[in-house]
Amino acid sequence: MTAPLYNAEILRLTTAIPHDQRLVEPMASVEKRSPICGSRVVVDVNLDEIGRVVEIGMLVRACALGQASAALLAQHIIGRTPDELADARDGLADWLAGGEGAGPDWPGLAVFTPALPYSARHPSIRLAFEAAAQAAVEARAGMAV
Repeated sequence: MTAPLYNAEILRLTTAIPHDQRLVEPMASVEKRSPICGSRVVVDVNLDEIGRVVEIGMLVRACALGQASAALLAQHIIGRTPDELADARDGLADWLAGGEGAGPDWPGLAVFTPALPYSARHPSIRLAFEAAAQAAVEARAGMAV
């Protein structure tokens, strides 16, 4: 028997998205949309002087899977570097595309295991991670100026 796609943990995460307010003066902001379902995520970031995320703000208008993914990202993003975020983004994409395994090295992402066979759902799961990784790279590039 397969696990339900929208399980209790995913639904719980949709009600507990930390950092759900946009930043007033972010170093970088990136918006990502899923063309399949219309989900939309905006991620604002600020980095400290050594390039680690110190503040994040988000606007999440997504399905339950996108909301849950944004919640997991936001719970564990503070202190991460742009490279760590890129690794998480790539690991998540590879895991979803591969359709098996334990999941990438980011706390809680195994909750999406029931979504592995549903490739149409993958873009919304990736949105927050894609936006955060890009925003962190852009913020770091702005620090070099």
